[in-house]
Amino acid sequence: PDRGSVFAVFADLAKKGLGGRLGDGKQFVSWIHEKDFAAAVSFLIEHDDISGAVNLCSPNPLPQAEFMKILRKAVGAPFGFPAPAPLVELGTRLMRTESELVLKSRRVIPTILLQNGFVFQFPTWNEAVIDLVKLLK
Repeated sequence: PDRGSVFAVFADLAKKGLGGRLGDGKQFVSWIHEKDFAAAVSFLIEHDDISGAVNLCSPNPLPQAEFMKILRKAVGAPFGFPAPAPLVELGTRLMRTESELVLKSRRVIPTILLQNGFVFQFPTWNEAVIDLVKLLK
């Protein structure tokens, strides 16, 4: 939730009424709380028997429209204007980033972590966003 982070940018957009559906809103968002990220890295360091690629993300990705709806509720934004894909393209150019980051679906599951007994402190976006919003204040 640091200033300029992806979470802070999305929270700020939501507070300004711009936290609605992006594109069709059906694209999946994979995410991870910072505390779970740090714990997962420590877990992997401690378990040198785990090798290869490991997905560091929550076990519960969700559609972008639902992701933003939960974020809007957490920051107290009553609505969020939707942004069609062409408008997202324009906005991301102005922000000097790539529209693919928010329009492409990424439904990633941390299978290796789960199979090896890693336990998430914030497995759902509802829990994570409430904690993260507290850190913004």
